[in-house]
Amino acid sequence: MDRLQAMQVFTRVVDANSFTRAADSLGLPRTTVTTTIQALEGLLNVRLLNRTTRRLSLTPDGAAYYERCMRILAEVDETEALFRDVTRGPSGRLRIDVPPSIGRLIIIPKLCDFYTRYPDVELVIGMSDRPVDMVQEAVDCVVRVGDLQDSSMVARRIGTFHIVTCAAPRYLAEYGMPGTLDDLQHHHAVHYFSSRTGRNMDWDFVIEGKVTEVKMAGRVAVNDSEVYVACALQGFGLIQAPRYMVLPQLESGELVEVLPQWQPSSHPISVVYLHNRHLSPKVRAFVDWIAELFGSCPLLGGCSSDMVENECRFAQCEQGNTMRGIIDRNNVAEAVF
Repeated sequence: MDRLQAMQVFTRVVDANSFTRAADSLGLPRTTVTTTIQALEGLLNVRLLNRTTRRLSLTPDGAAYYERCMRILAEVDETEALFRDVTRGPSGRLRIDVPPSIGRLIIIPKLCDFYTRYPDVELVIGMSDRPVDMVQEAVDCVVRVGDLQDSSMVARRIGTFHIVTCAAPRYLAEYGMPGTLDDLQHHHAVHYFSSRTGRNMDWDFVIEGKVTEVKMAGRVAVNDSEVYVACALQGFGLIQAPRYMVLPQLESGELVEVLPQWQPSSHPISVVYLHNRHLSPKVRAFVDWIAELFGSCPLLGGCSSDMVENECRFAQCEQGNTMRGIIDRNNVAEAVF
């Protein structure tokens, strides 16, 4: 049995969720596809797929094998690409993982530009805040916000999120405008909590160059950026959010900046990929493209708030979120607001 071909057949069956569709896409008889999967299960001595008359599903062993197959097949494609005509340009399947708001508000609105430049790249975009094991899940690169620890991965900084403290006029009418950090003890915050740990994210301000954490009381905690802003608009409390995320509401007066003399700490944005001496053309293309994308807007590339409000309107910037992430040797940890 050709093991590489068997991997290709298996992954195609999983992607198509059908033996028949997989056979059609590969130009093979259905019986060949069925026999290949059976032979593969016999070789591995495990069951890869649960089959019924109506649906297919991966077994736990099948899911693990699928992820490994995708990584192996991607590496084969990348190796072959190194020896193809370089004038063809990047090609192949590229799997990325990004925070939902970055994907929805920054990447998707500009995706046509990416495909105009790189029409032969098949982009698979995962949008999640959960931990991502890049090796096990065959993820080529991720975009994360926050300080990243040293690791065997490569992190390229592409921008900065600047945070603003704000609240709705109705909230300020009831509780008053805080004038000092001490006044915050009489106020409520809308908290953002980690889906992984359940902990609320700490509030902080930069005072004379030093980051000072502030404990805030709160009546509601959420883990979705859209809901986070919606709670502020409803007057549930103060929030700390990326300026680009709430810029339209600040300009319309639906939200009002609070304590502008003390800014929260900003967060770097990085694109992270596996260390590889021969970086594949498709990964290099995406990394360079997204770095250019963020650099084209002061609001995302990093600048003073005056430059942000005067110069940048990126993808309407209607809403979004920011994350803090941690990288270890084989895993990109959950990015949280």
